[in-house]
Amino acid sequence: MKRELYLASIMEELWNTFEDWFLSLGPKYGVDPLIFGGIYVGAIPFFTLSVGWIVRNYRKNKSLVWPILSASFFFISAYFYLFAVGKNIPWWVYGLLIAMLVYGAYSTYRSIRRKTDKAKNETDT
Repeated sequence: MKRELYLASIMEELWNTFEDWFLSLGPKYGVDPLIFGGIYVGAIPFFTLSVGWIVRNYRKNKSLVWPILSASFFFISAYFYLFAVGKNIPWWVYGLLIAMLVYGAYSTYRSIRRKTDKAKNETDT
């Protein structure tokens, strides 16, 4: 029982340390972490709907321009906020975010490609 309480107190201390560090980044860099997180999480359903829109338009041989622009916007919205309002952000953060965006875009492209290939195979049979 004492061991569980000890581990719980360590976990609580670690969480409080992380929370203090995370929230201290806002004033230092001019970015509200809660707004960033809200945009990040809030964009997920819209991004998912945009991917569905891409697949639907692909199946119907309609233009993919607007669905791709929509998916792209929601994909980068939180990072756009960071780039737009952030101040004194270290160069390596920009590099890391750009690398994450490139990897995420590539991963999304592959995912959409699989879905459109599946949709194409379903219409061919």
